[in-house]
Amino acid sequence: MTSTTSQQELFRFLEDRFACAQACTECARACALRASLVDPDGTENQELVRRQGIMCAEVCDATCRVLSEQNQVDEAVIRVQLEWCRQVCLESAHVFDAHPGAEEGAKACRTCARACGEFLATLR
Repeated sequence: MTSTTSQQELFRFLEDRFACAQACTECARACALRASLVDPDGTENQELVRRQGIMCAEVCDATCRVLSEQNQVDEAVIRVQLEWCRQVCLESAHVFDAHPGAEEGAKACRTCARACGEFLATLR
């Protein structure tokens, strides 16, 4: 492997990591907004949307923090966090799909899940 190839791989890794962190931030924002718009005394379905939005926002926020660490974080830890985030985002998108007006939240969740999956692929 040449030093140029190594540099290109490093740049790609950093770009993928940044894109994933950015998607996590956007998803956390969309999910927190979705959760805040739901009436806490609403129906059981609305409560599910609210709880799912809060959980997704927290997981995405934690994932972004892990990806933003400057010191070396164990790659296995990063993999587990990314997979957890990907799963929670997909579950959230599914829940949001059943709730009118939550389309943007569902879209942000799917974008984040895709970014996590793409970044995971670079780690394998």
